[in-house]
Amino acid sequence: MHPIEENILRSRRDFMTTAASGLGALALTSTLLRDGAVAATPTAGEVNPLLPRQPHFAGKAKACIFIFMAGAPSQIDLFDPKPELNKLNGQKLPESFTKDVRFAFIQKDSAVVLGSDRKFKPHGECGMEISDLLPRIGECADDICLIRSMHTEAFNHHPGQLMMNTGVPTFGRPSVGSWINYGLGTESENLPGYVVLTAGRGASGGVSNWSSGFLPSTYEGVLFRNQGDPILHLSNPEGLPHECQRRGLDTIRQLNEMRYEETLDPEILSRVANYELAYRMQSAAPELIDLNDESDATLDAYGVNRDELGLTASRGGGSGTFGAFARNCLLARRMVERGVRFINLYHASWDHHSNLNQELTYNATMADQPIAALLKDLKQRGMLDETLVVWGAEFGRTPLGENRAGGREPNTGRDHHPSAFSIWMAGGGVKGGQVIGETDEIGWNITKDPIHINDFHATLLHLFGINHLDLTYRYSGRDFRLTDVAGKVVEKVFA
Repeated sequence: MHPIEENILRSRRDFMTTAASGLGALALTSTLLRDGAVAATPTAGEVNPLLPRQPHFAGKAKACIFIFMAGAPSQIDLFDPKPELNKLNGQKLPESFTKDVRFAFIQKDSAVVLGSDRKFKPHGECGMEISDLLPRIGECADDICLIRSMHTEAFNHHPGQLMMNTGVPTFGRPSVGSWINYGLGTESENLPGYVVLTAGRGASGGVSNWSSGFLPSTYEGVLFRNQGDPILHLSNPEGLPHECQRRGLDTIRQLNEMRYEETLDPEILSRVANYELAYRMQSAAPELIDLNDESDATLDAYGVNRDELGLTASRGGGSGTFGAFARNCLLARRMVERGVRFINLYHASWDHHSNLNQELTYNATMADQPIAALLKDLKQRGMLDETLVVWGAEFGRTPLGENRAGGREPNTGRDHHPSAFSIWMAGGGVKGGQVIGETDEIGWNITKDPIHINDFHATLLHLFGINHLDLTYRYSGRDFRLTDVAGKVVEKVFA
């Protein structure tokens, strides 16, 4: 039942005074929820709307680390080898390939195929072919499910990022992390259920990528910094004792409860919960980002203290980016250990319209070591089976070289390509060591097992034990879901 509907049927006075449904019952329910003994959906009476809740069925994944490479990496230079590209390098494609295709920048009349300088080789017992730019991730091939047949409708960055994160290419919808926290709550009492960490230039979609949309703001992603105060102004001002802060929060809570009585607006309850969480985070968050208890071997494995190794790029970020991204990967593991349900790691930008070889080398080198270390670390600690790790982006890149006018050297990069691109998943109930889907000989179209972003979301929710058709929220007169009016579960993904 929606919070407003429930409060219409039961007044606050009844809730406070009735033994059967009052504070005693609430305390019992909270205890049972923590123990996983009952299933529930969040109601207005819950003190903490992020308390753990039972899934629709037994899922394998308990947490997700979603690594989002904003700007869209070139799948045909990283994950989907196409030897035919080099044979056709510099040649025009038949008009039938491009006739009805919309490009962001390519000029169709003079566009030609762009070959790849990358070398691919088989990795692991499964023989998965991965680029020479990602040798350490290649070492984890037997744990990876590589999907080469993703597709989407969006061909520009912001709509594409919204599509991958919220299921639709428009503003105002909740992100996948918000949906999962709404459906399952979180095991963490003192940290948000959904945390966001960034490195590099920042994704063009910004906060809209981790928004809670029309869901209560309790479920929104919380942007953390990986050094200093995790959140600006989290620490008390000098001279403000905790007792004084506690009294202030209690007074604000009383005022909010009075306002809630008048309006029955569930967002007020989210505000109360957010204030209380921020209070608890003042001790938990600084401990989270303090890496002094990590061994030197762990820090070295992730590359926390490494520099840019003499590499340069104009898009991937400046000095300190390698270390920042590595630190984010390590923090993601620490967050999973502390019960955080969903962690987004963003890095930008992989939008390589030109200077592809240098820029992609920089970004791939930055990402390869810490992501591989994360997978190996989770596995060594026995956490990978219940932690879903995803590498993804908004779309892929064209087999054609980009040839836009305006002084840029042509055919040194690739344009946006939504028709066929690659992502991968590992852990959390995923069957590793397999490749799903195929594209044609130049990576233009999908020839086997097409998987839409809505299908990917349905599959991700299934790994958590959530039926994507049943996870809904009533808003503006109808029930909404992450997969909108589409989506089918891809059974091949499952172990």
